[in-house]
Amino acid sequence: MLKLFYTPGTCSLASHIALEEAGAAYEVHRVDFSKAEQTKPDYLSINPKGRVPALVTDRGILTETPAILAYIAQSFPKARLAPLDDPFEFARLQSFVSYLCSTVHVAHAHARRAGRWADDPAAQEAMKAKVPQNMGDCFALIERTMFAGPFVLGDSYSIADPYLFTIASWLESDGVDPARFPRILDHRNRMGERQAVARFSPQCRRSGVRVRRSRRRRPLFTSARSKPPPQDAAMAIRGTADPRAPVHPCGRGPDAGEGRAANRRRVPENRRRGPQGA
Repeated sequence: MLKLFYTPGTCSLASHIALEEAGAAYEVHRVDFSKAEQTKPDYLSINPKGRVPALVTDRGILTETPAILAYIAQSFPKARLAPLDDPFEFARLQSFVSYLCSTVHVAHAHARRAGRWADDPAAQEAMKAKVPQNMGDCFALIERTMFAGPFVLGDSYSIADPYLFTIASWLESDGVDPARFPRILDHRNRMGERQAVARFSPQCRRSGVRVRRSRRRRPLFTSARSKPPPQDAAMAIRGTADPRAPVHPCGRGPDAGEGRAANRRRVPENRRRGPQGA
């Protein structure tokens, strides 16, 4: 079974949503950044980079969001999460995902991890001060030239959509008004109404997005002493949201736990804490 190592409020949310959209059976292991667990030997044995996400497969461990997303799409072709039969469209998808990873995410990281690039406090502050402009420029380019609509590639939902949703949810915390990008904001709102995304509603609300849930939410994670929730056979269906639905930004930064919505296909989860518990 697949095992996803994740941290709430990070880019690992994109892989988590993709696994839900694919209907995959998987386990989750939360890495607690507040305890620097990503720097401890237990996690470094999984991912020597000390970052999330990491996906454990039966053939080895994958890291880096673009690689994990592509693996999920190719491993679950019936979910139609990528144009696997069209080399050009698949390359176009990879181009977009690579831009999010190599440029947009790096611009975001300058606000929080400037020490990766400079030791001088003044230089670090200068990098932090540029984040709103750099993130705004990145999303202006996406809005103007890269986003086809209603999804990233056009009419077809793909692995690029949860990735864009995840990073677009950080805009408010980066000092950027998402209303500047109406098409991306509409996409973010519609993504928040998808059944696979509703599972993570607490994290999405804290990241600047509210999702609609038609049924009572149940906790995604329980302690080791808790009784696991019962499983059911309902399949997670990728719904089509109303593009006219209102936008509900809450304007907070990406940092929160994750929850599970009812009426979806549940998969076995590892209740152990790994490297520490959720």
